Amino acid sequence: MADMIASRIVLAVQDLERSVTFYRDRLGFVEDFATGGWSFLSRGSCRLMIGHCPDTPPASTLGDHNYIAYVQVTDIDDLHQEFSQRGLTPLHIPETKPWGIREMAVVTPDGHRMMFGEEMA
Repeated sequence: MADMIASRIVLAVQDLERSVTFYRDRLGFVEDFATGGWSFLSRGSCRLMIGHCPDTPPASTLGDHNYIAYVQVTDIDDLHQEFSQRGLTPLHIPETKPWGIREMAVVTPDGHRMMFGEEMA
């Protein structure tokens, strides 16, 4: 059976330039490639594909359906500090949950919610 070796987050955004700026300047992603209304970004093994879709309702109007990603990290508190230094205020600061994962959440300019979590040993 074939292995699934990676995944990408694919998002529709209202303003591509604003979103690229957010992911680069606030979340520390690098834009690897851009073409025809798409931007391909990465940070470590996390990959994003964001597409310019100005006629799509913004994620902020979707309620619970705006939750788009859960990204596992190695040091959530360090990431929180980095995001803070980059001028980002998370939706939820790092908190250890009963299921043994320390988590925080951020919201993108379009209203997508991303959760970041570190498994606690």
